[in-house]
Amino acid sequence: MKIEVHKQISAPKKPKPEGELGFGRYFTDHMLVMNYTEGKGWHDARIVPYGPISLDPSAMVLHYGQEVFEGLKAYRTADGRILLFRPEENARRMNVSNRRMCIPEIDEELWVHCVKEAVSVDRDWVPYEEGTSLYIRPFVFATDPFLGVRASHTYLFMIILSPVGSYYPEGIKPVKIYIESEYVRAVKGGTGFAKCGGNYAASIRSQMNAYAKGYTQVLWLDGVERKYIEEVGTMNVFFQIGDEIVTPALTGSVLGGITRMSVIELLRSWGYSVNERLLSLEEVLQAAETGRLVEAFGTGTAAVISPIGELYVDGRPMVINEGKIGPLAQKLYDTITGIQNGRIPDPFGWVVPVV
Repeated sequence: MKIEVHKQISAPKKPKPEGELGFGRYFTDHMLVMNYTEGKGWHDARIVPYGPISLDPSAMVLHYGQEVFEGLKAYRTADGRILLFRPEENARRMNVSNRRMCIPEIDEELWVHCVKEAVSVDRDWVPYEEGTSLYIRPFVFATDPFLGVRASHTYLFMIILSPVGSYYPEGIKPVKIYIESEYVRAVKGGTGFAKCGGNYAASIRSQMNAYAKGYTQVLWLDGVERKYIEEVGTMNVFFQIGDEIVTPALTGSVLGGITRMSVIELLRSWGYSVNERLLSLEEVLQAAETGRLVEAFGTGTAAVISPIGELYVDGRPMVINEGKIGPLAQKLYDTITGIQNGRIPDPFGWVVPVV
């Protein structure tokens, strides 16, 4: 499919932010837009100046939440190249979400091509500073002007771009995690495995409670027994218990992270015993009490690796690894970011050049 590129030539370029970028605060000059019409399929992919979109007040996404999104990054290498990290996996995961939300799938080669074109047009926005990147947000939403619960017949696929620094103010320092005991995020058979906005909206109340207690993120337990660890609001989680590294299995209520997948593959290539299985909070607490809990960390596109230094459990803090970064989390962070930024070789074929 041809992508028609409209460059912003009449208005001056938006100034690139100086100093601390933060996360999701600044946006580039352009965005990609593509339409879907039932009977016609996906069509009219184009890159246009970034700006507001016109949407009917009765657009179905506003009333019934039929939408999905993805997140990945573009990285600047020391020699000026721009690399993507496993974008085909994001394309596959979006189609998993699309199927669950009754949204038409997008050809994965076309999806990756759209990402490359969007990044290429705004390549000057990919920052050079260490620890920075260009965050890429593809998303799809229902646009039918109709009040009624059914799948839409029309959709918009869009990509917006944002230069970012570290996701967490703490950076690579260990984060403090609040374990939720009142609310639930997802249950098997629901939408927990899909990357859709409703999952995140449902987490905001707990997130606010965590912030109020001085914690960065929420760790969710399963929605039925309130017993098994599932995921953090923006990350998958790993625990090193003795010689075993455990991450919760993808049982239908946990998002399958691209970084999670990469960490598992890396650890196994290094000879570690990695198991995807049910992991109860009680097992983690017992491991901590007996000294077998070596370290814990989260994985995700935004933060890559987030060492977990403290868990808030039943009204009391539980410190992990003396609140310090563990050697395994540090090695994973250095390796993945090194591959992403082209500083070290990529034996897995994970990086994809843009320009």
